[in-house]
Order: sequence, then structure tokens, then C-alpha cells
Amino acid sequence: MECGKGDGMKICIVGGGNVGTVLAGFVASRGYGVNVLTDHPVSWSSKVDVTDPDGKHFSGRLDCVSADPAVVIPDADMVLVCLPGPAIHDKLVAIKPWLRHDALVGSVFSCTGFFIMAINVLGSDARLFGLQRVPFISRLESYGHSAHLLGYRNCIKVAFSGVDDRDGISSMFADMFATPVSVLAHPLEVTLTNSNPILHPSRLYAMFKDCDAPFKEVPAFYSDWTDESSELLIACDSEFQLAVRRLGIAPDHIPSLLDYYESTDTPSLTRKIRSIAAFKGIPAPMKKVEGGYMPDYDNRYFTEDFPYGMMLIKMVCSRLGIATPTIDMIIRWFQERVGKHYIDGDTIADSPDARAVACLDAASIDYLISSMIH
Repeated sequence: MECGKGDGMKICIVGGGNVGTVLAGFVASRGYGVNVLTDHPVSWSSKVDVTDPDGKHFSGRLDCVSADPAVVIPDADMVLVCLPGPAIHDKLVAIKPWLRHDALVGSVFSCTGFFIMAINVLGSDARLFGLQRVPFISRLESYGHSAHLLGYRNCIKVAFSGVDDRDGISSMFADMFATPVSVLAHPLEVTLTNSNPILHPSRLYAMFKDCDAPFKEVPAFYSDWTDESSELLIACDSEFQLAVRRLGIAPDHIPSLLDYYESTDTPSLTRKIRSIAAFKGIPAPMKKVEGGYMPDYDNRYFTEDFPYGMMLIKMVCSRLGIATPTIDMIIRWFQERVGKHYIDGDTIADSPDARAVACLDAASIDYLISSMIH
């Protein structure tokens, strides 16, 4: 694609999956200049079409799509990372030489350790932001060409580091995403979450802890939810909430899972999760093998939600001196199943496997904790 410079605010979207594609088309349709950094630029059209649940159509023309950071990063006023946790660190390293010193760099989903990795790679004075949740529920239709915006948020929550004009930038986000924006007080409020990082591992442990032979059928991940899964989830969340309280995060910013799911105990939480319409039809992460189905340890529920989710929570709790017996039990099971070494007993291991997880950088975590507590 021939790259045009254009006038006005320029956004570079990093990653061309579901969310990246919807954002490219939607943001460009609202008058912002958009570049895309993707490993597969030849598969992209110069125009991305997006359709929302009401049938409204958005068409955004892109300025440039490339696999080369030197082509799409230097003129970007903002870089918006739309990548899974394990891919973020190396991509930040790749774009760093081409970033303008005043560019904003952020992530659409911050609970895999974006702020920790960005501070480590770009420095504590970098202008960073992170969203608590992706701005839209998104699904690809045709890679690089069209996608479906399946749902809007009522409010997008964002945190900043190294940014002075937070109100002005959040107002720009509200226009860019056509959604109200709320500014949170600290990066740890979007880094720490009790959604996927404990929801998925708790359920996986309950389903597969004794799995030594193939399943005849693939169970539904949510619709077949059990009381044992709820008990584990509540126990993990209780340990997580100790860190939330120690850090002084407001309860309404990260509510307990019982509060979030409007439940009071194990049975009511099980009923609630089983009943959520958006969760119906989602299968457990399994693969076909001789004789049935076995856990797919290459699925992102394992590759992301354990090392870049539950382990991140474990690391923060460890730095705060908080015991996490249930979380430790689940991590020990996981590392045994995948042949990794993340913890020794109840302690983060000094091992190549643990050091390879970029979001477990102790110095960056301590920097964020100290900036919040003191």
C-alpha cells in the first residue's frame, strides 16, 4: 500500500486481529488518520468496513499498512497496541527506535501487564495509557477488509502514566471511540483484574485437574460451570482482593466477583455464570485426539491467562507480602501439566521460565506499587 501522510491526529494500530481491525475501520471513519502495523500487510485492503449491532456501517480509509515499524510509527501521535500479552514486550522493543518522544503509547487491554512491560522497555517517563477493557466487542469477517462491532461499552475506563493532559486526552478518546470515558487514578487499576486472569485458570483447574484420559465430548466452558469452579474462583478472588485493598484501590473500581455477578455464595454464582447469554456456546479449550478430546495447552486460555494473568497477580501479591494458597495450587498444577517452572512452593521461582515472562519484571512492578502507596 502506498502510504499517505495526511493531516491531523495520526493513530498507529499495532495488531490486526479482531479488535485491531474494528478499531482501524471505526477510528478512521471518524476522521482520524490511521496506520496499521501488522505481520500480514499484503492481506489488508486500503479500506476497512465495520458493521455494528444496529446495522450501522462504518467505512474507514487507512493511510498506511506495513510490517515495518520504520514506515508506520514515526508519524504516529498515538500508538494503540492490540496484541495478546505474550506478544507485547517484543513489539514494544521493535517500535521503540521509531517512536517520537511525545507520542502516546497505550494498550486496549491492560491486564496482561502492558504498563509493566512498557515502563521496562520505554522508561518511566514515557507517555503511556491503558484501557481496562477493550472498547468494543469485535469479530473479524474478512481479514484486513471487514469486521463486526458486536457491542459497545457503557463507559471506557482508562489509566495514564507520564501524561499531564489526562482530561484532554480522555475527551479525545471519547470522540474516537464514540463512548464516554472515565479516568482511573493509577495504572494498577487497569493492570489488576479479576476477570480472565482468575476466571479462566480457576475453571480450567476444576475441569482438567484429574484429566489423564480423553473426554468423550467437549464440555461447555461456561454453560456447564460447576460449584467447584465457583468455589475456586471465589477463593482466588478473595486472595486477589487482599492486594486491591492493600493498594487502596476503590472497591467500585475493582469489585469482588460476587458483587460483579450479583451473587451471594457458591450456588448463586454458578447459576449466574451458567445463565449469561453471551457465554453460551463457548467450548472448553480442547483438541481432538485418538479416543476423544484432551486439553489444548496451546490455547490462549493457557498461554496467556496463566503466565500473563494469574502469574502477574501472584507477582504483585508476592511484592506486597500477601499469601495466595489457592492461586499457588492452580499455578503448580499448570506448570506440571505444561512442563514449566514458575513457582517453588509458594514462591516465584528464579528460573528461566519465570524470567521469560516479560510482565513479571520486579523493578517495574515495584515502581508502580511505590507510586501508588507513597
